[in-house]
Amino acid sequence: MPYPMEGLPHQVTIYEVGPRDGLQNESAVVPVEVKAEFIHRLADAGHKVIEATSFVHPDWVPQLADAGELFARVHRKPGVRYPVLVPNLRGLDRALELQADEIAVFASATETFAAKNLNRSLESQFDMFEPVVARALDNGLKVRAYVSMCFGDPWEGPTPVKQVVAVGERLLGLGCHELSLGDTIGVGTPGHVTALINAFRTPERLAVHFHDTYGQALSNTLAALEAGVTTVDASTGGIGGCPYAGSATGNLATEDLVWMLQGLGIETGLDLGKLVSTSVWLAELLGRPSPSRVVQALSKG
Repeated sequence: MPYPMEGLPHQVTIYEVGPRDGLQNESAVVPVEVKAEFIHRLADAGHKVIEATSFVHPDWVPQLADAGELFARVHRKPGVRYPVLVPNLRGLDRALELQADEIAVFASATETFAAKNLNRSLESQFDMFEPVVARALDNGLKVRAYVSMCFGDPWEGPTPVKQVVAVGERLLGLGCHELSLGDTIGVGTPGHVTALINAFRTPERLAVHFHDTYGQALSNTLAALEAGVTTVDASTGGIGGCPYAGSATGNLATEDLVWMLQGLGIETGLDLGKLVSTSVWLAELLGRPSPSRVVQALSKG
């Protein structure tokens, strides 16, 4: 039986990142047919947004070298969005060739991570994004923007709120419809989440992306919902991390998030049983148990 809390949204969109952000951090390359089946299972479980892959150079992320083949294999279900991550104009060209209708770009809130992840400075990273966003919008695509290291950076320490807002507002100003605030190394806490979201002029255009390094992902999500956010990134089974930040552990597990939201009476449109079955199936293929506590509990039951 749900027990609602005042001040929370009635419905939340779960932006599923498992096929991209989850599988990119695997040590072994997952076969393309498995990735396609994973995406199809997620759509069958009720997901309306599934980030399918990334058109990144294979030298950067070898696990996603099959992005073109995978996207061509996906049977796109009506009513479901299948955004793809693109790092530059070449990535956008590939996305357009395969008739993607939504993309995402990936920025950094800190100088060091911009250098390590993008080979750019905090300022010059926008030289990459501006033409990509402009061309995507000209071609009728929706554009999402990620900002990583929003709460802390393993090299620089805590990230100043004003610095995150400056990067984020600039991306929104380019025409991105949504901005995902990433706690890449999982150091955020609820008060910090509230302060950061409240510092933005348009919290309704924000999403949150939490890693569970210190077990704070669900409490941080609740704080974000209380602050007006209605889109939450999550990864089925809790798989994922960041190949350019060794201290980043798995993403917030979709099943753990759905369990909390159901208990609050918040609608997601997702079938928890199908998500658990998908995670058990994937865990067997990956050769290790799912880190999701809900998957562990329900699969044993």
